[in-house]
Amino acid sequence: MSFTTSALLLSWVAILLLALVVAGLVRRVHALGPGGPAGRAELGPRPGTRAPAFDRLGPGLLLFLDRDCGVCSDVLAAAGALGRPTHAIFSGPAPGGLPPELTVLAGEGDGLFAEYGVPATPFAVVVGEDGRVRAAEPVGSPEALDGLEAAR
Repeated sequence: MSFTTSALLLSWVAILLLALVVAGLVRRVHALGPGGPAGRAELGPRPGTRAPAFDRLGPGLLLFLDRDCGVCSDVLAAAGALGRPTHAIFSGPAPGGLPPELTVLAGEGDGLFAEYGVPATPFAVVVGEDGRVRAAEPVGSPEALDGLEAAR
């Protein structure tokens, strides 16, 4: 077998492997999206269900955050412009300098991350006046909060 034939064959094998990896990644990203079929139960509470700890938190936007998360501070800043009660729930200690009108809960000890089934930060849950979940989904950018406005 000549060098050219070997190189061509090796190139096709590499392209095939790369295509399989990309297909797997696309499938995984699709499964994590808001309409994804796999693992919906692990992406927070279902809309229409009773919100955990409603008696403690009340209605509004619940943002599950981490102080070391790069986009969490941007999402939190954008949430202030929505004009609804916002509760910032941190998996560890909260950063300093947060607005006083914001309800801040810090530390994993309160168990809210587990009660709400939060898979990653930032994650948003909209809870209505009736104590029912209106929407629950990961928010990868401040713009993603705009989609939650309809769930008010």
